[in-house]
Amino acid sequence: MHSPNKHKHDEKQQPTLPDLRGLEVTDTQVCQWHIKEWSKLSQKCHGPMFQVGGYYWRLLLYPQGNGIRDTVSLYLEIMTDELPDDWAVCAQFCLSIANPTKPNHRFDNHTTHRFCAEEVDWGFTRFYDLKQLEKNHYLSHDQTVISVMLRTVKDPTGVLWRSFANYDSRKETGYVGIKNQGATCYMNSLLQSLFCINAFRLAVYQIPVGQEHSSKNVGLALQKVFYQLEQSKDPINTTELTRSFGWDTVDGFMQHDVQEFSRILLENLETKMKNTPADGSIERLFVGKMKSFIKCIDVEYESSRVEDFYDIQLNVVDCPDVKASFQQYVQEETMDGENQYMAEGHGLQNARKGVIFERFPPVLHLHLKRFHYNAVDNVMVKINDRYEFPSTLCLNEFCTDTSQEYTYQLQSVLVHSGDLDSGHYFAIIHPGKEEKWFKFDDEFVIPVTQTEVFEDNFGQTTPAPRMALPAMSPTDATKNFTNAYMLVYLQKSLLDSLLHPVTDADIPVHLRFGQKDLNKKCWIM
Repeated sequence: MHSPNKHKHDEKQQPTLPDLRGLEVTDTQVCQWHIKEWSKLSQKCHGPMFQVGGYYWRLLLYPQGNGIRDTVSLYLEIMTDELPDDWAVCAQFCLSIANPTKPNHRFDNHTTHRFCAEEVDWGFTRFYDLKQLEKNHYLSHDQTVISVMLRTVKDPTGVLWRSFANYDSRKETGYVGIKNQGATCYMNSLLQSLFCINAFRLAVYQIPVGQEHSSKNVGLALQKVFYQLEQSKDPINTTELTRSFGWDTVDGFMQHDVQEFSRILLENLETKMKNTPADGSIERLFVGKMKSFIKCIDVEYESSRVEDFYDIQLNVVDCPDVKASFQQYVQEETMDGENQYMAEGHGLQNARKGVIFERFPPVLHLHLKRFHYNAVDNVMVKINDRYEFPSTLCLNEFCTDTSQEYTYQLQSVLVHSGDLDSGHYFAIIHPGKEEKWFKFDDEFVIPVTQTEVFEDNFGQTTPAPRMALPAMSPTDATKNFTNAYMLVYLQKSLLDSLLHPVTDADIPVHLRFGQKDLNKKCWIM
């Protein structure tokens, strides 16, 4: 009925598979199954067994369809004999059906899958229309050739191509996610980033809360959120926190700006911390100083103003990376001709206008200006241009303070996926000193690769047109409109203090003993 022999295609006959973008392929084979009497095949039949990546495989064919009539169903199956408990194999494969005498005349379909005990076969229930098989000459004289090109792939994170139906974030990563109230993904991303800065979490725990209910007290509500992120087995709820902002349920379904939310939250907490053990924590952690100046060229005169900043807004347009944005930020402007500066006591003078940083904070928030006003079309647009950011960032050249080293380590990448009017935020965070990155996407926390941290969030290689974005498919949105929106860097010389472990003794008594059953989310006040 069919040839049981395994052999490889000629190079010209081989199907192609998409690039796996940095994933390591451990083995690649092409197996061919020559079927000589298609009409005599049983309802369910298997191809010859072959070995790839140290595992045994075979093709599974339903020539009359698997539960669906008039279609060919074709799958790849892994042989599970003698495999250990909790085994999993990641594979990328292409299934083909071809004319037996014209092997280049074929139909292909490819996919990826994580084979495991629950899913030992994977493929296409509607692989090809049975009525068209002979008409299109894939079946000739009752014969055809079915092939599989199979790659086994190393799983760098333990969750590659995994189904998240029964995924346990706490068990797999040590962290839990946050439920989305409707459009609070931007808030969830920032909260997870702040939670992973232990010095900030400790400062929040030091806020006295009094007798006020958490729905009216931002400090207490945030303490509860952080405590639940430490202790809960399940994704947590932030309803009390948003109520403490004075929001109603409608606000939970409105998309806000993560940078604006960050400023409002930090300023609110700074007020709550006044005259408490946490007083000054926000300034010490997040506030830097910059000086705006105008300095005359021909006379000794300078006008300047020193201001605090919680974050730095960096241009993306015409800047390939973070360093280029900083260079543009501090670039001096010459004031001459009709734009001369009126210097007190000196009249109109040629001058230089600019900004210089006097001090960077231990926790540096960089807001990337991805949203831009298009004056031609009179609309706001999203800038999806490629913009690179490093894992280590040295800013000494941009600061007048030489008393310390301003070298930073990337801690969080807050990502926006979508366009101006609709989109989704998630955070990719390096929560400790180990070389591990996790994606915090609302309820799920999953390990990710370096490629997913950096390359996937740099943006498009080719700059996008400066125009309003057209309607797009989900695939296009993922590919072209997912990029970093905010970066969080930690000063390397202060990592020990910024990431010092928070112990049970640091957690307020009203949190440790005021909650009977965290996982039932029942607070006893």
